[in-house]
Amino acid sequence: MLNAECRKLKADGRLLIAARKGKTMSQELMGLVEKGGMKEEVPFFEVGDTVDVHCRILEGDKERIQVFSGVVIARSGSGTREMFTVRRIVQGEGVERKFPLHSPRVATIKVKRAGVVRRAKLYYLRDRVGKAVRLKERRIDRGKRGEAAAKGPGE
Repeated sequence: MLNAECRKLKADGRLLIAARKGKTMSQELMGLVEKGGMKEEVPFFEVGDTVDVHCRILEGDKERIQVFSGVVIARSGSGTREMFTVRRIVQGEGVERKFPLHSPRVATIKVKRAGVVRRAKLYYLRDRVGKAVRLKERRIDRGKRGEAAAKGPGE
């Protein structure tokens, strides 16, 4: 079947893909593989939102949860490779941390506050100090927020 033309066959509800010799995996097969590693429920948040990221930390045999609070300044990637960057100020020094969205190390993500932004990446916040770092709060009705979360971003 490897030497045959590339075809998609549906048999017993499964998607079987036969590839030509020398060809790489198709997008459909990659999608099926990635679905297994993705979380079922991911909260809706956007760039500019203030979030609490609960991380699982392993210390020897014990596991504990550590909270990293800050503003989401960037989102990148898609599928299982989706990442987001959170920035906060600790003792006058800016700290940024990148998290994989679907990682098992990320226990939960809680949105504390929604911010008004007009850019996809907020790297300009790195140069700001004090009150200039603050973002305006976006007011959203509870019903609309639930609908947006159900639809997902960009729909």
